Amino acid sequence: MLYKVINIGQSIKELVDQKGITIERICNFLNKDEEFVKNIYKSNSIDTEVLLRWSKLLEYDFFRLYSSHLILYAPPSAVNKTKEKSDKTPQFRKNIYTQEIKDFILKKIVSGEMTQADVIKEYSIPKSTLHRWLQKNQP
Repeated sequence: MLYKVINIGQSIKELVDQKGITIERICNFLNKDEEFVKNIYKSNSIDTEVLLRWSKLLEYDFFRLYSSHLILYAPPSAVNKTKEKSDKTPQFRKNIYTQEIKDFILKKIVSGEMTQADVIKEYSIPKSTLHRWLQKNQP
């Protein structure tokens, strides 16, 4: 499933191949050797600072893959809503749904794989938000 399992090294490798960036340019930008780059391609996870460098080099927000996973597969629990909020950590008021997530959800509904009620229950998407997406995407 889309965003269910994230293999970040494979995603980076695919984008490098798609953009045709040479290994020399990558090594120079990251200030690392070729062996390091090849190990990244094999990795399921990497350091966030290194991921930020890759995002800049490839002009792609790899962190959004993880945000999409959180939106789809780890919705906030009702237990946390009663806790007092800290001033030290930023609080996000609403989920940001990318076009890829919207397309993924709408495809499931249109194909009959899931009903609207299933989507609302499984992914904790507000009913009004889902209806707005469906109205905007009607042929």
